[in-house]
Amino acid sequence: MSVKMSTSSPEAVKKLLENMQADLRSLSMECKKKFPPVKEAAESGIVKIKTIAARNTDILAALKENSSEVVQPFLMGCGTKEPKITQLCLAAIQRLMSHEVVSEAAAGNIINMLWQLMENGLEELKLLQTVLVLLTTNTIVHDEVLSKAIVLCFRLHFTKDNITNNTAAATVRQVVTVVFERMVAEDEKFKGLTEEPPAVQGNSNRRSVSTLRPSAKDAYMLFQDLCQLVNADAPYWLVGMTEMTRTFGLELLESVLNDFPEVFLQHQEFSFLLKERVCPLVIKLFSPNIKFRQGSSSSASSPAPVEKPYFPICMRLLRVVSVLIKHFYSLLVTECEIFLSLLVKFLDGEKPQWLRAVAVESVHRLCVQPHLLRSFCQSYDMKQHSTKVFRDIVNALGSFIQSLFILPSAGNTSSTSTPAGGSVSGSQASGQGGPGAAGAGGGLITQAAFEYRGTWIPLMNVSVQGSAKATYLEMLDKVEPPSIPEGYAMSVAFSALLDLVRGITSMIERELSKQEQEAAMREEAEPLSPPQRDSRRQDPMAHEVWEEMVNACWCGLLAALSLLLDASTDETATENILKAELSMASLCGRLGLVTPRDAFITAICKASLPPHYALTILSSNTANLSNKDLRFDEPRSFSLCISVYSIQGQSVQIVSPSSESHQQVVAVGQPLTTQPQGTVVLTAKNIQCMRTLLNLAHCHGAYLGTSWQLVLATLQHLVWILGLKPAVGGVLKPGRAVEGPSTVLTTAVMTDLPVISNILSRLFESSQYLDDVSLHHLINALCSLSMEAMEMAYGNNKEPSLFAVAKLLETGLVNMDRIEILWRPLTAHLLEVCQHPNARMREWGAEAITSLIKAGLSFKHEPPLSQNQRLQLLLLNPLKELSNVLHADIRQKQLECVLQILQNQGDSLGPGWPLVLGVIGAIRNDQGESLIRTAFQCLQLVVTDFLPTMPCMCLQIVVDVAGSFGLQNQELNISLTSIGLLWNISDYFFQRGEAITEELEREEAVLLKQAQDKGEPLNRPFHPAPPFDCLWLCLYAKLGELCVDPRPAVRKSAGQTMFSTIAAHGTLLQPPTWNIVVWKVLFHLLDCVRKSSTTADKEKIESGGGNILIHHSRDTAEKQWAETWVLTLAGVARIFNTRRYLLQQLGDFFKAWEVLLDHIQSAALSKNNEVSLAALKSFQEILQLVTPIKDTDKPDALAMDVPPVLMESLQGSGPGRPLVRSDSLAERLAQRYGAQHSLPPPGEELDDSALWWSAWNTWYRIGTECTRPPSGGTDKLVFVPSQPFLTALIQIFPALYQHIAGGFSMEDLKKLGVILHGAVSVPISSDSSPFILPSYTEAVLTSLQEAVLTALDVLQKAICVGSENLQVMYPAIFEQLLLFVEFSCKPPQYGKMETKHVANAKYNQIQLFAPAEWVALNYVPFAERSLEVVVDLYHKTACHKAVINEKVLQNIIKTLRIPLGLKYACPAESTWKLAVSSLLKVLSIGLPVARQQASSGKFDTMWPELANAFENFLFTKSTPPDNLSIQEFQRNEAIDVEVVQLISTEILPFANFIPKEFVGRIMSMLNKGSIHSQSSSFTEAEMDIRMREEFSKVCFETLLQFSFSNKVSTPQEGYISRMALSVLLQRAQDVLRRYVEDERLSGRCPLPRQQVTEIIFVLKAISTLMDSLKKTQPENVDGNVWAQVIALYPTLVECITCSSPEVSSALKDALGPFKDFMQPPVSKVQNGES
Repeated sequence: MSVKMSTSSPEAVKKLLENMQADLRSLSMECKKKFPPVKEAAESGIVKIKTIAARNTDILAALKENSSEVVQPFLMGCGTKEPKITQLCLAAIQRLMSHEVVSEAAAGNIINMLWQLMENGLEELKLLQTVLVLLTTNTIVHDEVLSKAIVLCFRLHFTKDNITNNTAAATVRQVVTVVFERMVAEDEKFKGLTEEPPAVQGNSNRRSVSTLRPSAKDAYMLFQDLCQLVNADAPYWLVGMTEMTRTFGLELLESVLNDFPEVFLQHQEFSFLLKERVCPLVIKLFSPNIKFRQGSSSSASSPAPVEKPYFPICMRLLRVVSVLIKHFYSLLVTECEIFLSLLVKFLDGEKPQWLRAVAVESVHRLCVQPHLLRSFCQSYDMKQHSTKVFRDIVNALGSFIQSLFILPSAGNTSSTSTPAGGSVSGSQASGQGGPGAAGAGGGLITQAAFEYRGTWIPLMNVSVQGSAKATYLEMLDKVEPPSIPEGYAMSVAFSALLDLVRGITSMIERELSKQEQEAAMREEAEPLSPPQRDSRRQDPMAHEVWEEMVNACWCGLLAALSLLLDASTDETATENILKAELSMASLCGRLGLVTPRDAFITAICKASLPPHYALTILSSNTANLSNKDLRFDEPRSFSLCISVYSIQGQSVQIVSPSSESHQQVVAVGQPLTTQPQGTVVLTAKNIQCMRTLLNLAHCHGAYLGTSWQLVLATLQHLVWILGLKPAVGGVLKPGRAVEGPSTVLTTAVMTDLPVISNILSRLFESSQYLDDVSLHHLINALCSLSMEAMEMAYGNNKEPSLFAVAKLLETGLVNMDRIEILWRPLTAHLLEVCQHPNARMREWGAEAITSLIKAGLSFKHEPPLSQNQRLQLLLLNPLKELSNVLHADIRQKQLECVLQILQNQGDSLGPGWPLVLGVIGAIRNDQGESLIRTAFQCLQLVVTDFLPTMPCMCLQIVVDVAGSFGLQNQELNISLTSIGLLWNISDYFFQRGEAITEELEREEAVLLKQAQDKGEPLNRPFHPAPPFDCLWLCLYAKLGELCVDPRPAVRKSAGQTMFSTIAAHGTLLQPPTWNIVVWKVLFHLLDCVRKSSTTADKEKIESGGGNILIHHSRDTAEKQWAETWVLTLAGVARIFNTRRYLLQQLGDFFKAWEVLLDHIQSAALSKNNEVSLAALKSFQEILQLVTPIKDTDKPDALAMDVPPVLMESLQGSGPGRPLVRSDSLAERLAQRYGAQHSLPPPGEELDDSALWWSAWNTWYRIGTECTRPPSGGTDKLVFVPSQPFLTALIQIFPALYQHIAGGFSMEDLKKLGVILHGAVSVPISSDSSPFILPSYTEAVLTSLQEAVLTALDVLQKAICVGSENLQVMYPAIFEQLLLFVEFSCKPPQYGKMETKHVANAKYNQIQLFAPAEWVALNYVPFAERSLEVVVDLYHKTACHKAVINEKVLQNIIKTLRIPLGLKYACPAESTWKLAVSSLLKVLSIGLPVARQQASSGKFDTMWPELANAFENFLFTKSTPPDNLSIQEFQRNEAIDVEVVQLISTEILPFANFIPKEFVGRIMSMLNKGSIHSQSSSFTEAEMDIRMREEFSKVCFETLLQFSFSNKVSTPQEGYISRMALSVLLQRAQDVLRRYVEDERLSGRCPLPRQQVTEIIFVLKAISTLMDSLKKTQPENVDGNVWAQVIALYPTLVECITCSSPEVSSALKDALGPFKDFMQPPVSKVQNGES
């Protein structure tokens, strides 16, 4: 517009007019001479101008109208072909043009004129200028005119003149541009007016050109002809073209396409041209390049020579393609696909170097346009059945780079020919010599380069980052292909790769961030809508594209980058590669593409580690990848991807980190593997990669997800190789040099180490900024890493890698504020670590877990822990879990941690107490003393300091824990101390009773409600009891368990403590609770003790520990248990005694009583004397009871209850307060439960008889069992109860009898008798006999025998005073006593045991281990005492009906018969003497009774017994002992005489009341006594005395006295006399007859002295009898008697032949009286009956 202004201003117009006139004047001047017509024309022109100027106001318009005429003179001037004139004219024309006063017609004329000039070769430069001015100043030139002008320029381009050519070329370019600019302007102008046809998509039908507006049409025609020309076809519009070059045509096409893309995009016609003309053209022109293979043209065999690629065309084609792709890929989707594929093909190794270089430059151009790349991806890669163009480009770049290393180009040959050894040795030197050598050898590697397997490629600085500055694509002037410097292609490809990565990542990340921000703003705007966390929701399409882009390119990128990374020798290049890998990894992470992310990370990881380092996680990872992603590829790219993975893989064909040759070694260390691998080397590049890795983890941790595992595994190995070891809090510090002699670090890396260590720590500190999911990934990765470390540490004692554990700790510590979300996985894993067999590993596991717990508890949480119980329990839980670990070192750590927690947080543990106590209590016997000691310290701390601060619910746990310390068997002192703690705890319960009760009841109520809601019963030990009582019950139950501990000391201590606490604090319990105490605690304990005692081992225990002596009474387990049993039974019995009032109010007291008695019974029957005796003591204790008074009425209830032994301990532990105080508390508690039992109403005493009868039954069972003789043979070892035991047992009876006397029946008496008899029968061991038995000579009773008699005495006295019906028991008592009397002669048998008489027993003092013999007691004194009792009792009771009815007298006689019969054979002489005197006494009382009762016949059976007794005694079969003195003998004879006197005074006078047989037997006895009573063993000298002369005399006298008693008052008496006579005569007859016989047999020998004496005695008797008979009145003598007397005569006559003078004289006296019988008597009486 400014031009318009300037040209149309009045001044300008005026000037124009003046200039024109001046020009015309000059023209006329020049032509004046030679060209008159021109001159005229010029002059008329002047006139014309003036006229116009005068007539018109708008002079310019008028001028334009008349421009043909105005221009005419100048045209004519040009026609002159005169240079000067021509120049002037052209200048003038140009002036007109510039003022835009040329009409269309005029313009046509001008062009024609110019054409002529051109054909004549005149003013070529001026021509070009004119054309340019004409076309640029206005838009009037169209169609043919325009085409002519353009052709004119073209033709000038091909002149011989260089300057012209170049100018023309420039002009053509400008003209072409102008044509298209006009079209653009035209479009602008019409923009608002008409509807544009829609932008072209796809192949629409060609529209005719006619629809185009003028300028557009020109442009169309021009572009179409350009295509024709390049294609070497004739143009349609540019008529008159003579020649044309392809290169120029292509340049023009390129410029149009590049400068005016919108034209093609907005007009269908143009789009059509593009599709139909340009693209086929390009493809056609490419063909030589496509077919050409380097080296193939030379082969003679090829049928047709292939056209060689031509650099200028090829390069221009590539430029066109770049433009097409850049601007028109949306129109030319298919065509671009072809172009791109071609481009990819040009990178092939078989193509010429220059072609590959240009192609790489083109690719680079694409790579810097990420949006374009994205479009490719959308248009091709994401469409089905389409070439994966984007993927191919990236892969092509990759394989291009790869090929540069593998197929060295001509430019690189020089470097390959160098022997590889040279460079290697150089770098080795630098490796060994350390930094100095590296500096010196640094000259080898001055230039940045890549080196791989001996191929060395320098790296050039080819372009600024992000712009593709091409070198060879700009060489438009070159015709011959240039030579490409070494490393150029590599450098471009490298830049292309980096730009590609940079572009893609920054583009996608920008858009991602934008989306995330929008999402965040949307969330703020509508916070209520559910948060759409996933940014994919907003634009799923975009996400898909991004993912596809990454999926398409990552394989190729990774392949190329990892190869380059391996080959790189330049730190900057390495840094760039790593940055690229890192940004790709991060991008993949953000997009959630796990596989590619892991692949990139793996690449960085591998690069960080030494070459060929066997790290399974990396190799396994790549293996998975290669299977995963490559399924969809076409074969070609598939092979490429395989090479990708061979690059990454370990068994590499193409690439494997092998190029150590040019790397500076900075560290040598130990690999972290199970198999020893020697040492490994870390280079500076490894460290650089490691830093990238750290950077990745640090900045992009949120996107790492599962690849944390890769990252951490690698870091772990690097840390290991560098020798970093964990320190406090999990920070890694450089280890000491001691760690491994093989770790060698250069100073360079030494200074780096603290930095690396610091970054590592910062990395884990930064985990506090990760979101929860990422944090979980990190934790999981650390855990699985740690699992691997654990795997490796199994079975060898190598130092394990503690990296993971240390870092878990560090991560936990920095995330304390959200510890809940990671606590479970974290601690679960650490707990596994704690169970590892490797001690160092375990130690760190425990260190980590305990540090975390302590930190967690001391951290200021929001809300604080005291209000967040769940969190507190969560934190403490792992501490509890540690208890399941068996390793002592771990438990030690755990307990130390508990101790610290108690010291620091003890007051605020609250709900955490059960857990803490659980840990303290989780002790086991296999853990060793020190652990138990530590745990016990914790417990002591708890009991001394923390009982008041913990919830009361936990008190029960404290009791349990203390109990478990009592039960552990590692350390006796701890067991004993813990029992002391239980006492202290009970004290605490006692002091704080009310507070505890209230709190427990509150808690109970809550629990009950919960239980009811769930519909379950409340689950609590001892449930129905009130909670406070339950606490006590738990305490008692624990003590009860300790009372049956295997160790005697513990049992004793626990037992004493238990009974003391029950005694001291039992009053606090509610009465119903006592029920539980009795049944669940006391009886349960008794059961256990009984069971253990009966099964205890009888082996002797060797003295413990060498210096402890064990007393013989405790030297077997059985004896030690016996002590426990004694203590327990006594304790329980005492409680029954002292708390009887309370217990009796419980419903089942009787049942309890029975159970207690049962225990007493089993203890009493135990085979241990100590136990059995103690049982009886307890029995006595519970029997010495009065009906109890109420507990609280006792003034000093508690003190009385405590057994004296325990008093001191009570006062010791209670802090010097009066114990009685407990009553008030007890009463308060009782009121709380409203369960105060009232006293029974007066007069209603508790009915005890059932109890006593139960006791009696027990006593009877004990008695029966223990006195029952053993059944087995003599060989078995048998148990025989001891004397003190039996004594005690029998002594219980009197006390017991007091209570049961009322109902004591005959049955019971029999039972008692059995027991008394049994008890007395028991023998004793010869070992103990000296202590129990009196010496044999003393007649003393043992205490047992005393007791037996006392028992009977009590009974007898009771009967005496008792009612009539009791007296039926007398006979039974007699029976019992008489049994005992028998013992004097035959001691009782105890089963089949052989007992020796006490006098014959060997006391085993000398042979200590000889088996004991059993000794029968000396029963004589006992029997004799019993006999005295019998006599005494009979004295009192002879007249009792029962005594008479039960034939007591007969039994007494029967019993006495035994000693009387034995006489001298009795064990003791005193026995038969006592028996005789007793008999005499008894008879003196009993006979009168018997006579009174004669008629009843009750005594009939007694008389034969009595006769036997007399006979057995008077004519005993036993001979007196040889040493019996004469005096003794005479004394004994006096006793015999006494008996005969008794007969004569007490029996015979009353013969009429006595059975005849009896009298007869008495008579025959007297008869026998009177005749024959001598012993056969005396010497002659003693004869007179030993013959019992006195006795015979008394007998005879008695006999005679009763034979001829004159006072016959009754027929009965006469009967006795007759009987006596007949006996006497019978006797005489016998003796005589025998004498005669013996005399005859003996012949000359005299008969024995005693026989002679006997016969003399008989003869004397006969004579005496004869005298008596004569004196008696004849009626008194029976006829039979006479007959018997007469019958004697012949026998006497027989005796006459005897040779003895004494016999003869006696015979004479006897025969004399017979003279009176020679005449029969006068009397008429017959048979003595009148």
